[in-house]
Amino acid sequence: MSALSLAPRPLYEEVAELLRQRIFSRELEPGSWIDELKIAQDYGISRTPMREALKVLATEGLVTMKVRRGAYVTEVSERDLADVYHLLSLLESDAAGVVAQKATDAQMAELQALHLELENAVQPEQVDHERFFEINEGFHMRLLEIADNRWRNQMVADLRKVMKLNRHNSLLKTGRIAESLDEHRAIMAALAARDPQACTRRMQEHFANGLEAAV
Repeated sequence: MSALSLAPRPLYEEVAELLRQRIFSRELEPGSWIDELKIAQDYGISRTPMREALKVLATEGLVTMKVRRGAYVTEVSERDLADVYHLLSLLESDAAGVVAQKATDAQMAELQALHLELENAVQPEQVDHERFFEINEGFHMRLLEIADNRWRNQMVADLRKVMKLNRHNSLLKTGRIAESLDEHRAIMAALAARDPQACTRRMQEHFANGLEAAV
């Protein structure tokens, strides 16, 4: 039997991912103009895949296209953040309630293992911020996968991209990582108790506190 041949990833998708990571790392700052020509030259590509990549990022809300002025990294307003957190709270709190009812013991163990990684990223002498960000998102996305609604997963993935534009502002506020970790402990306790109502409430509180730290 011949090996399965996978179609190569389109060039514009690779470029979009490179730009996405530069935006998330703040190498490309919110509000900054994206020099299409220079970046295309740096990557050794034509303007066509560059423009297609920017269209992808504009659809995700990471880039704003301005008539006759080009592409800019999106600046997220307080209203934008409030709207994004509101929707994430609705979607993820619902998912948490589903997981409390339907997750297998093995899936609960996966979430517990992720939570322990989150605990280990927060040490009294030093907090590994990037590691905390990574595990935190991994926990939330795994919970969504277990809840198993692909439409909700896609909506959350898109909303979280916009939230990441402000991620450092929220979690780097003094005391916010410790608070976030406490909230995760409460979510895990509700999951372990198989209490869907408590899971829903704890997740809603988590996003409400996150929004308060973000604005």
